[in-house]
Amino acid sequence: MDDKDYMNEAQLAFFKARLEHLRKDLQKNADETTEHLRETVLVPDPADRATIEEEHALELRTRDRERKLLKKVEQSIAAIDAGDYGWCEETGEPIGIPRLLARPTATLSLEAQQRRELKQKLYGD
Repeated sequence: MDDKDYMNEAQLAFFKARLEHLRKDLQKNADETTEHLRETVLVPDPADRATIEEEHALELRTRDRERKLLKKVEQSIAAIDAGDYGWCEETGEPIGIPRLLARPTATLSLEAQQRRELKQKLYGD
């Protein structure tokens, strides 16, 4: 594909719709978690109570990851609106359709991401 065809209007519309759908799902999950955690269950057995608390802790960790993903989704939608979506933040090269299909919130090309991960592995955060 030519650079001029990359991230054309149809592709941007596709990814924006996909990201908005993902955002809607993440917000729905957050709302369900809030409702679920508001339900007060009084269980006299300490083991059952501990199980319920562990399930709540796991659910909260999952929602925390989803909250971070939601922030990335919103940044990606903003990048589409600004005309910057699909281009590597480090190199300015195309990220690539296959990578964006796999991870629509990607901001780095595969090579740039691999370099960043190698640097983190070698030098730490």
